[in-house]
Amino acid sequence: MTKSALAERVNLSPTPCWERLKRLEKAGFIRGYHADIALDKLAPLTTVMVELTLKQHRYQDFQTFERHIRDIDEIVECHATGGGVDYLLKVMARDIDAYQRLIDGLLKADIGIDRYFTYVVTRPVKTAPQPPVGLFAPEMGGAPGNSSAKTR
Repeated sequence: MTKSALAERVNLSPTPCWERLKRLEKAGFIRGYHADIALDKLAPLTTVMVELTLKQHRYQDFQTFERHIRDIDEIVECHATGGGVDYLLKVMARDIDAYQRLIDGLLKADIGIDRYFTYVVTRPVKTAPQPPVGLFAPEMGGAPGNSSAKTR
């Protein structure tokens, strides 16, 4: 969206709008801008969701695991969870063989993995980079679940 379009949408002139945007960036509310690239158009990819549990549940065990997986590009998301599993991972690999080599490498690295469960994504149903702002600020978008909600 252009600066002019944003200013018009929020009912400000371009200069004050741009200044507010810069303040939001500086304060850390806006972390960056991203392109939504259709990676499947560039090369075939396999997306795999993984439930993973650790053998031990000490602070250092979680730290060891998390430190190791941060450097693996194919692991595009990792969420620590409460409940029956310790982590949910989203892995994007060239194919199932590449995914299995990644898992084998994790197991060989001896970073505390007890069990893992693999779920191959057959097709995406819904993806969104973030939830709508209206979920957190109802005055900006109306009731949760209102798909016609407007943002200011």
